[in-house]
Amino acid sequence: MQELLTLLQNSKYCVILTGAGISTLSGIPDFRGKDGIYNKFDADLIFSIDYFHEDPSYFYTHSRELIYDLERKEPNIIHKALAELERRGIVKAVITQNIDMLHQRAGSENVIEVHGSPAKHTCLACGKKYSFEDVVGLLEKEEVPMCNECGGLIKPDVVFYGEMLEHDVIEKAIEESSKADLIIVLGSTLVVQPAATLPLYTLDHGGELVIVNNMPTPLDDYARERYDDLVEVFNYLDEEMGLNISEHI
Repeated sequence: MQELLTLLQNSKYCVILTGAGISTLSGIPDFRGKDGIYNKFDADLIFSIDYFHEDPSYFYTHSRELIYDLERKEPNIIHKALAELERRGIVKAVITQNIDMLHQRAGSENVIEVHGSPAKHTCLACGKKYSFEDVVGLLEKEEVPMCNECGGLIKPDVVFYGEMLEHDVIEKAIEESSKADLIIVLGSTLVVQPAATLPLYTLDHGGELVIVNNMPTPLDDYARERYDDLVEVFNYLDEEMGLNISEHI
């Protein structure tokens, strides 16, 4: 891992791309791992916009562990290390496929959420906005949160299957990836588009790719370095770079 340390220290513009694998350490299940939600129920159905309109209770019932108990989840060593590396000016941006908001809670500021965020919810009928905390409160009383203004269905500002991604968000992610001289992929299988192609923008502009994931990815052959164990890598970086992550808990 000395090579990774050297790459980080020499990087002028490092960008991080994170997937669900980094949040398993915080007790949030990933999608395709051995204990992932695809092995428990149909995640494609949970995040289908068509099925959400047909039966929103399916989403709200099955996403409680994934989304609506996040107040009981804490950022882990990876989230905290990335925030500290950003504070030191080494990491310039974190692009995430995750919707758990743990990067922000750890202190990262330049976070690009390509799949949206449940920090805000919207009534699909009248457009009224609700905070995450508002909806958690509603879910304590009812199976599906409904708008207190018009009675319409409330949906998180998360991009479901069948919905268009936010153009400005994807453009920003492409811009950051293109500027990067080093992109580090953490906990992603790199199979969900368009996030899966972001490292190619870095490579096309002469940058380096590092992947840390416990499953193979389609871009493994393009990586300068490839590691399996996220905890091992970040314990090493914590020790060698003096990140003092324990002080930030």
